[in-house]
Amino acid sequence: MQPDFENTAIAFQMKTDSELERAYFLFKLIANEPLVRIGTAVTNFAIKAHLPIEGLIRATVFDHFCGGVNEEDCIPIIDKMFANGVSSILDYSVEGKEVEDQFDFALQKTLEVLDFVKEKEAIPFAVFKPTGFGKFELYEKVSAGGNLDNQETLAWERLLNRYEQVCRKAHDLDVKLLIDAEESWMQQAADDIALDMMRKYNKEKAVVFNTLQMYRWDRMDYLEQLNQLAEEQGFKIGLKVVRGAYMEKENDRAKELGYKSPICVSKKATDENFDCAVSFIMNHLDTISIFAGTHNEASSLKLLEQMEQKGLEKNNSNVWFGQLYGMSDHISFNLSEAGYNVAKYVPYGPVKDVMPYLIRRAEENTSVSGQTTRELALLQKEKQRRKLDL
Repeated sequence: MQPDFENTAIAFQMKTDSELERAYFLFKLIANEPLVRIGTAVTNFAIKAHLPIEGLIRATVFDHFCGGVNEEDCIPIIDKMFANGVSSILDYSVEGKEVEDQFDFALQKTLEVLDFVKEKEAIPFAVFKPTGFGKFELYEKVSAGGNLDNQETLAWERLLNRYEQVCRKAHDLDVKLLIDAEESWMQQAADDIALDMMRKYNKEKAVVFNTLQMYRWDRMDYLEQLNQLAEEQGFKIGLKVVRGAYMEKENDRAKELGYKSPICVSKKATDENFDCAVSFIMNHLDTISIFAGTHNEASSLKLLEQMEQKGLEKNNSNVWFGQLYGMSDHISFNLSEAGYNVAKYVPYGPVKDVMPYLIRRAEENTSVSGQTTRELALLQKEKQRRKLDL
């Protein structure tokens, strides 16, 4: 059976009435752009001033979009979702701490999560961000072909060693590992490392997964070249395919520095690019495994159609769908109900450290046309079904 994304009874089966009301309230706030801007400024100020607002944040936006403050804290949510057919990906979402001991801490966290994943069927992937393992400026300099001084060379070697440790352990434990993508001007270096790791650890099957941001118009060429390399050199490719998360920053930088923006000219062009990448991968499933990270219903349905046309089992191990925790439950839970592989990214970490992530989520929802409106309409529909509006 094909999933019905309008089925709110399945979409919100995990939510109590009060959680449903909270979700509706939050998306109402997010729909109001000036409010998001004001709320962001006030929250940032309150955290910097050490005002006692963690309890309020925890009870509202944090608990909606995050699994908890540590791994153990996330277990009830992970188990509850898995009972409803949806897997989890634990994402330690602390951003922007650019010192060596923090990179080592992020490494330890990722290694611990790999052990956790191995023991827990409900968590099929581990994940990390490139800048969790080393300085942004280092990736940027290497991407631009710059020469590293002695200190930078040592820092780069430590960064590569962190990748090596994590990818080797993922391979040894037979756990899939997702590497997130970031800004285009540091991404070349991150792509090159991911390629080296795939050559080394994806000989039999995809263990290491890189991320393709399809709002970049150059990614189809990159995908085709990557596939050619894999076929020639005999390794498998793992790819998380997403639209992308840094659009305004990318366009602003291109304008400021006077170069052509790496971002597609329109939302329509991005959608076409995304669907084109998915189609290419579906025609090369012998080489490539896909994690389709999308909140777009049309793209999800196109991928389902292609699976059907190729006679693939719904739970084919080379095809996964993914959404963020707290968003697009109508896609995640209806896909899992129909028998497809689905995983939610579950961010976690100390409340104040995860705030940059949460603020970006709110700003993205505000700027993505139709996303928040759709969430609100479905929540409203479920409220009416439960007769909560009477």
